Amino acid sequence: MSCGDKLRIAIVVSEFNYDVTRIMEEKAVDHARFLGAEVAVVARAPGTFDTPFIVSRLLTSREDIDAVAVLGAVIKGDTKHDEVVAHQAARKILDLSIEHGKPVTLGIIGPGASRLEALERAEEYARRAVESAVKLARRSKELMGEC
Repeated sequence: MSCGDKLRIAIVVSEFNYDVTRIMEEKAVDHARFLGAEVAVVARAPGTFDTPFIVSRLLTSREDIDAVAVLGAVIKGDTKHDEVVAHQAARKILDLSIEHGKPVTLGIIGPGASRLEALERAEEYARRAVESAVKLARRSKELMGEC
């Protein structure tokens, strides 16, 4: 990709807690456009725990993707399940970024969030994940001497 090329990002969205993640998806797409990045694909995973699999498939099969923003909402329940889901997804998302040499950013609300807290944070988390993906992709290009 040359410096004049538009950045192409993927957005991976969890379908679980869709009332929250739908808002996140809409904000992420809008913010990517605002930043001058093209959303090459929006891919959905059943849940936040499943997002690393979709990220891996995208980064393995799509060379045109410069970065990935991952969006999800892990709502606190009666057990510590939310902690397991959020921590494991975050760890693997970071691993995939390093493994593939491309930014994969974390826009996952939780653990420990109530549904109301997740709804209040949805737009901010989506915006930050996309903004980080775009900034990291641009800085990566600079470091690699592509700009």
